[in-house]
Amino acid sequence: MSNAAQGLEEHRTLVEEWLRDCFRERESRGDLYDAMYYSLLAGGKRIRPVLLLECCRLCGGEPAEALPFAGAIEMIHTYSLIHDDLPCMDDDDLRRGRPTNHKVYGEATAVLAGDALLTAAFEFMLDPSVKLPPERVLEAAGILARAAGGRGMVGGQILDMAGEGHSLGLHEVEELQRLKTGALIAAAAEMGCVLAGGSQEQRHSVRRYAECVGLAFQIQDDILDVVGDTETLGKPVGSDAKSEKTTFVTLKGLETCRELVQKLTNEAVDALTCFGLEGEGLCWLATSLASREK
Repeated sequence: MSNAAQGLEEHRTLVEEWLRDCFRERESRGDLYDAMYYSLLAGGKRIRPVLLLECCRLCGGEPAEALPFAGAIEMIHTYSLIHDDLPCMDDDDLRRGRPTNHKVYGEATAVLAGDALLTAAFEFMLDPSVKLPPERVLEAAGILARAAGGRGMVGGQILDMAGEGHSLGLHEVEELQRLKTGALIAAAAEMGCVLAGGSQEQRHSVRRYAECVGLAFQIQDDILDVVGDTETLGKPVGSDAKSEKTTFVTLKGLETCRELVQKLTNEAVDALTCFGLEGEGLCWLATSLASREK
């Protein structure tokens, strides 16, 4: 494993440990916490929290101090997956190789587990024990609130649902994915920089990097939904076609989409020039995501 990959793996380990312990002190609430943990600890690439911690380190901060924020963004991402899988939305039965949350705990508990993860995210970020300047804490929490709500992820989800069965143009698909997928990824990078007290130049650079990575990530997702297999992906393939969704592959074709992923990955790497060799970890992350098969 390269030094760059090893550094990111250390971040991922920190996040996993934090997530395992975050609800250790909890009240008895029926199946609620079991349902929350079922999805929160189901694996996944942990791209958003790792990106937050690495951007914090890159901009001069201490990643360990940013862990509540890394955990918070993963909680919000997880809640969105629980809700996306519900019968009233994507109606999926499989996520990360296991039955979806509502298939195990029922729809009502799945909804409440998602609600609880969303609110817990802000509880952890705004806890008095967080050892960071209050102005940085508030700004980072505000970035995440905007990225998660109607101006970000939730707004993208409603556009996604409205687009089912309709033919969308390229601009509409780009806007949809900028909100639904890209908003949280860009927020992770920007939050890391803010928590570290980074400069405006650094903040612009990591956000531009994350925007390129986020779009490349979504295009690769669209590709894998066509050419991937359920066993490798851990979720059903062909779901976009089944739901009659317009995707980048629908509009551009597979070969052009592969070229776009590479182009966006190169642009992401170029955005990190101000960091010199210190940006090696993020360069490795962008490249590895571009070639992923799940």
